[in-house]
Amino acid sequence: MAHGARPGYTDRPCWEDIMKRLIAASLMLSVAACSGENANQPVATTPAPVETAAVAAALAQKDPLLSAVGIGVSNLAKSTDFYVNVMGMQKIRSYHLDYMDEEVVGYPDAESYIVLMHWTDGSPRNYKDLPIKIVTRVKDPVALAAKIKAAGFEVTREPQASAQVGGAIVGFAKDPDGYMLELLPHRAPAAPTEAPKPN
Repeated sequence: MAHGARPGYTDRPCWEDIMKRLIAASLMLSVAACSGENANQPVATTPAPVETAAVAAALAQKDPLLSAVGIGVSNLAKSTDFYVNVMGMQKIRSYHLDYMDEEVVGYPDAESYIVLMHWTDGSPRNYKDLPIKIVTRVKDPVALAAKIKAAGFEVTREPQASAQVGGAIVGFAKDPDGYMLELLPHRAPAAPTEAPKPN
């Protein structure tokens, strides 16, 4: 309490009282609008403008991430079907450009995607024997390998423990254009650290 101030008085604003008054004023305006007062006044329907500077500032705080990797495919429909119906991804969006068509695919809730690209401008493209590997982590690599084989595609290594990588389960397969797919299980959650004991 400030020196000489009245008992019960504080020089800090009473935010609770201010909020009550604002809510009461809002309710009075709402009642007036519903009862027909100021009926000739137009109702604002345009949303408040987005503060682009605030949005940019918020985005600037995000960590960098790999958004997507694009691979050229010889048959867009066949590759899209493979990644959606065999690998279990979803179609995110399609693009039809002057010189190519693209299908963006990815797993649900992922922030990284594969862009399947097929050139339509007649330019020569090499879609085969490209040294590219796509690594996926799934719940059951063995079941996924079986699904890939059942769909008529090649599994070059059945998912199994590999001593070269500390006993981790690793499998390999190929997509319709021969791109290498590495099949791994999900990472195990990190062990919880013990809370420090009070002195």
